[in-house]
Amino acid sequence: MKKGIWPVAGCDEAGRGPLAGPVVAAAVILDPKRIPKGIDDSKKLTRERREEIFEDICATALVSVAIAPPSRIDRDNILRASLWALARAVNSLPEMPKHVFVDGRDKIAVRGECAAVIGGDGIVLSIAAASIVAKVSRDRLMCALARDCPGYGFERHMGYGVPAHLEALDRLGPSAHHRRFFAPVAAARRKHHGPDPDELLGDAQLSLDALAATA
Repeated sequence: MKKGIWPVAGCDEAGRGPLAGPVVAAAVILDPKRIPKGIDDSKKLTRERREEIFEDICATALVSVAIAPPSRIDRDNILRASLWALARAVNSLPEMPKHVFVDGRDKIAVRGECAAVIGGDGIVLSIAAASIVAKVSRDRLMCALARDCPGYGFERHMGYGVPAHLEALDRLGPSAHHRRFFAPVAAARRKHHGPDPDELLGDAQLSLDALAATA
């Protein structure tokens, strides 16, 4: 603001590591005159406190959320799907920021200037705000998916690979909300349904590549 650069947005995502559910990205432009108290890296806050601050952020700031579903994660890989969702969140803000701070080491495709900040959710206030919005939004979505797919315990572990989730995955097989190519999901799919056609095509391509290399 001292340099005359405004508005400034922060963006972050939640859900890179789970075996199920989408990646959820959020972008936030805080109002300098109405910054909610208690904003911090979402991982440092209790669930109850995140919910409270989430409501305060949505009431005072410009907020946008974007979702990369499991199908996009399977198609593009988790990193590309996450960066796509982050860029979509920023580009969907009601006011386009002139500068964007993104958590991590990778910049994203936005119209304004972009700076990647490693550990940004503990350094940049707007990134921390985005981390809260992304985490709360994703947790609520996973609770909704739990009602759609009972038995996996999404409402408790949010799709992460905890022992209870791995046991359910082995017992029930993957749901439509699981990420097909994450190793535990692929193993459960093979157990319940046999090899995935895409895996067979990949193996065939590897064989052809090996033959070509020895020709």
